[in-house]
Amino acid sequence: MAGEYAILSSGLRMHIERHEAGDGTVRLFTKDGSSEVPADAIAGFEADDYVAPPAPPAPAPAPATPALRAPEPKELLRDAAKRYALPQNFVESVAKVESALKPNAVSPKNAIGVMQLMPATARSLEADPTNTEQNIDAGTRLLRELLIKYDGDVVKALAAYNAGPGAVDKYQGLPPYPETQTYVDKVITNYKRSGGQ
Repeated sequence: MAGEYAILSSGLRMHIERHEAGDGTVRLFTKDGSSEVPADAIAGFEADDYVAPPAPPAPAPAPATPALRAPEPKELLRDAAKRYALPQNFVESVAKVESALKPNAVSPKNAIGVMQLMPATARSLEADPTNTEQNIDAGTRLLRELLIKYDGDVVKALAAYNAGPGAVDKYQGLPPYPETQTYVDKVITNYKRSGGQ
């Protein structure tokens, strides 16, 4: 919209794009066309001091919604231990020996997640073993069920968690499997080391 003002002799100001002076006349160009006026009808011209309005401020960015942080396995283990009335360090000791607290751990036998649930076990507990929260909840629930089944006998419950209740029932206690014996020993040692809380 830049241009100039034609100051008419009457004192009126008229915004024009430009002007061209001729013999005794002045042609005034506007955005809609042009008109010719006698030169003596124009008192003068003024530059248009038009300043484009500042661009409207950019809309403020929406406040960034913090990405929802997935709870840490330790938090989930603590919550599950409370839910099933088990000592937190006991549940955590099992998880450490099972997976080193790694949600994406998969064993050579296809046990999945922090609590290393076999797919069939997870199904029986109605849990998605790849969902860390469900994995920890189901594994903790299973530990509680095994402790109840074996009247609080921690060795039998842990052995059943590792080798299955069938093996424990068959041998009426800790089965003679080196892997299971090492597993039970590691969990109990870890638990004692953590203060047994």
